[in-house]
Amino acid sequence: MTHSSNEPELPADAGAEDAAELAALSGPLGLPVSDPSDIADDADADVDEEILNSEFDTDRAAAVFAKLMERTGEVAPEPRLDATARVLELLGDPQHQVPVIQITGTNGKTSTSRMIESLLRAHGLRTGLFTSPHLVHFTERICIDGKPIAHATVADNWDDIEPFLELVDAELEAKGEPRITFFEAVTILGFACFADAPVDVAVVEVGMGGTWDSTNVANAQIAVLTPVDLDHVGKLGRNIAEIAATKAGIIKPGAIVVSAKQKPEALAQIEARAAEVGATVVLQDRDFELTEDIVAVGGQQITVRGRAATYSELYLPFYGDHQAQNASVAITAVEAFLGDGERPLGEDPLTEGLALATSPGRLQLIGTDPTILVDAAHNPHGARSLRAAIERYFDVDEVALVAGILSDKDAAGIFRELAPIVTTALITRSSSERSTDVDALARIAQHELPDTLVAPYEELVDALIAAREWADEAPRRMVVVTGSIVLGGEAIEIAADREWKA
Repeated sequence: MTHSSNEPELPADAGAEDAAELAALSGPLGLPVSDPSDIADDADADVDEEILNSEFDTDRAAAVFAKLMERTGEVAPEPRLDATARVLELLGDPQHQVPVIQITGTNGKTSTSRMIESLLRAHGLRTGLFTSPHLVHFTERICIDGKPIAHATVADNWDDIEPFLELVDAELEAKGEPRITFFEAVTILGFACFADAPVDVAVVEVGMGGTWDSTNVANAQIAVLTPVDLDHVGKLGRNIAEIAATKAGIIKPGAIVVSAKQKPEALAQIEARAAEVGATVVLQDRDFELTEDIVAVGGQQITVRGRAATYSELYLPFYGDHQAQNASVAITAVEAFLGDGERPLGEDPLTEGLALATSPGRLQLIGTDPTILVDAAHNPHGARSLRAAIERYFDVDEVALVAGILSDKDAAGIFRELAPIVTTALITRSSSERSTDVDALARIAQHELPDTLVAPYEELVDALIAAREWADEAPRRMVVVTGSIVLGGEAIEIAADREWKA
C-alpha cells in the first residue's frame, strides 16, 4: 500500500508530556487572552471563536474553572477510583456509554493520543479526546471532533454534574476522606461531555499512572502503553518495574494491549497483567514496527508495518524519531479498534489523519526570524528525545536554551541530556508555585553545563527577549524553550502576543 506525500504547511510538534502538571494560565481564570489558534496548527483555526464562545459563555466557563481550582490540584492525586465511580454512577455511568481507547506511559502519551484521535476522525467517527494538562485554556483537555469543547457546552455540562459532585463531596467528608479532586472532577466532566455529544469513541489519556488514576473507571477495550521510564517515583514506584505495574493497571479483561517497545522489566509487568486478565499484547518490533523514517520538509516520511498491512511513505508533520515511533503505535491502536488488526486502514483517511494531527507544545514553532521552538520535555527521557530531534532535523550551529523546571523534576538529568546542543542557557521560571528558584536552578545548570554561559532571569519574558537578541546576532542560531509544560504554555502566549511567528 503506497501513499503519496503531500506536505501541508503544519508546525512540527514533538516531545514529551506530563499529565500531572497543571499549566499556569495568563488569561483570567485560565481563559485565553488570545485566539486558541495561537497554540495550535493553522489547520485548527477554522472555527470562529467569537461565534463558538460568546462573552457570556466565556464568563460561565471561567466560573467553572474557578470552581475546579478550589479543589485539590493534580500534583496531589488521590489514589482511588471509588469516588469518581460514585459520581459517575449517579450520572448514569456515561463512561460506559461509549467505546474507550485509553493511553498511559511515561512520555509520548498526549502526542500518541492526538494521533489516534485524528486517525479515527479521518475514518468518519465522531471523536472525544481527553488529555492533560492544558497549555492555555482548560477546555483544551476535552475535545469533540478535534476541537476544544465550546464554553457553553462545558458550562452546561458542569451545571448538570455539580449537584452530584457536591453530594459525593458530602459523603466523602462524612467518612473522613478528601472531597473530589480537580482531576477527578475534570475526568467526570469529560465523560459527561462525551456522552452528551454523543461521540462514537473516546480517546482518554491517563493523568498519572494507571491503576488508581480516575480515568481508569472506564472499561477500555484498547489499552495503549507508550514507553515506560522513571518519573513520579514518589507516587508511582521506586523503579521501572513498579511504575510499569501501576501503568499496566489500565489493562482490562479481554482488552487488546498495544505497547511501544519497552525495557525488559517494564514489559514483564505488562505481560503479567495481560495474562492475569486474559488480554492480548500487541508489541512494537514484534507484531508491528516502524520500518522507514526519512527527514522531510516540516516533518518526516514514515513506513509502518502494521498487523493488517504495511503503510508506505506516510507524511508525518512532526519532528523527532520518537514521534515516528508514536505514530506506529497510534496506527496499530486504530487498526485494533477498527478491525482487531485484521482489516487494513483506508489509504485516504490514514494519510489525512496523520497529516492533520497536531501536538501543541511539542517542538512547536512559536517564532520565526529567529527560530523559537517550545518543547514540553520535563524529564531526562523527554530531554533526550528533544536533543535527538534538534540534532537530526534542524540545521543550526548554536542553540540558546530557555529553561524553567519544576522543583520535583530531575533538573540535573535534563541539563545533562541537553548539554551537547546547548551554546548558552537562560534560566528562568514559570508562574507555577512549584518552579525551582531561578538562582538554584542556575547553579544546577552551571554544574551540568560547565563550558556554557548561564544567565538567570526572574521573568520568562525577559529571558525570551534576551534569547531572541542573541539569536539575531549571528546566522544559524535558534532558541529552544523547555523544561516545563507550564513554561511552554506561557512562552506560547508571550510569542503570540508579540507576533513573533510570521
